[in-house]
Amino acid sequence: MNIIVVGLSHKTATVKIREKVAFSPNQIETPLAELISLDGIIEGVIVSTCNRVEIYATTRDIAGGIARIKRFMAEYHHLQFEELEPHLYSYHAEDAIRHVFRVASSLDSMVVGEPQILGQIKTSYGYAAEYKSSGIILNRFLHKAFSVAKRVRTETKIASSAVSVAFAAVELAKKILGDLSDKTVMLIGAGEMCELAAKHFINSGAKGVMVTNRTFERAERLAEEFGGEAVPFESFLEHLHRADIVLSSTGAPHCIIGPKDAEEVVKRRRFNPIFFIDIAVPRDIDPKVDDVENAYLFTVDHLQEIVQANLAQRGLEAEKAEEIINQEIGQFHKWLSTLEVTPTIVSLRNRFDEIRRAELEKTISGWKDLPPDAEKRLEALTLAMMNKLLHAPTSVLKQAGQGGRVDLYIDALRQLFGLEALRREDEELELEE
Repeated sequence: MNIIVVGLSHKTATVKIREKVAFSPNQIETPLAELISLDGIIEGVIVSTCNRVEIYATTRDIAGGIARIKRFMAEYHHLQFEELEPHLYSYHAEDAIRHVFRVASSLDSMVVGEPQILGQIKTSYGYAAEYKSSGIILNRFLHKAFSVAKRVRTETKIASSAVSVAFAAVELAKKILGDLSDKTVMLIGAGEMCELAAKHFINSGAKGVMVTNRTFERAERLAEEFGGEAVPFESFLEHLHRADIVLSSTGAPHCIIGPKDAEEVVKRRRFNPIFFIDIAVPRDIDPKVDDVENAYLFTVDHLQEIVQANLAQRGLEAEKAEEIINQEIGQFHKWLSTLEVTPTIVSLRNRFDEIRRAELEKTISGWKDLPPDAEKRLEALTLAMMNKLLHAPTSVLKQAGQGGRVDLYIDALRQLFGLEALRREDEELELEE
């Protein structure tokens, strides 16, 4: 049995292409059913996120399985195959295992170390389990991928440093101010960056959030989302002294906070420090604010330096993660390789024994003057011959299952001795039962 992966990601396709092949989680049962109904596809899981769409499957026919899944992805979404195919990649065997382990561990993400992808794969696997499109191999495979991802996060620092400007702002505030549980944050602006920063501040334990924006309704919506307070933009300077951290990201063409404003705020705060973060371009806060005693100003350039340094650190941690994945690949591939060794050996012995018994019965039935104990002796003789003939191939197959290309031996034995026919008969009997 082989594991195959077919898909596309932010590395091979634009958003325009990715959104065309996305699978809706609310309608995933139908494509999963169609996937495992494809000729030669035994198990299947569909992973669909904003940055990637991938199908994990098991098959005995690697080339045919990959080709059918590629066609399926195009036809299901009513796309021309020639339009989609250049954006698709495929993996099988150890390369497929490595790829999924790397994806689950966030080594293949747009931002290395981001935690969302693991949850997304778990959700996708949950659908496959619910609709019974995954089986013994993909179940074991994806649970292994989850444990590998956990090990990577536990044994490396790949997700411990800020790699977004908003997250870097929060990390910087924690570094300078320490515990944020008694700190209040003011967000000047209600755009995506401020919303993201608000999430990070709240998750880091900030006591409260004030939001101000030129459009007051937007400030109210964002403040309500985080259990905060909306402040009219026209009077935000009057509330500035209540904030320990001020993050500004507006589209103003000029500075909205100057050094005199900062001096007044510091006085009203009885000279307790205030932390300004300006991530607007052009700037919202006059650089001279940093000259005011107990007022600390950091700009987007400071944060970008932190982000770049942390990205470099994540690169080093990613190397450690790759080593972990290499170790885990060997263990899982060994399990996968040995999965069909025993059934193949049993089928092989059954085939030989079937032939032995048929020929023995034919010989005995035509032997008129057979001595009384001859039948037992012939039975022992033919059984011993069969065991000796099968000893070498059985030993080689078991050894191959410990790390060689066991699939080659299994396929050869099945074809040479017609074992597939036996396997199909067994499977049909199991279904009837």
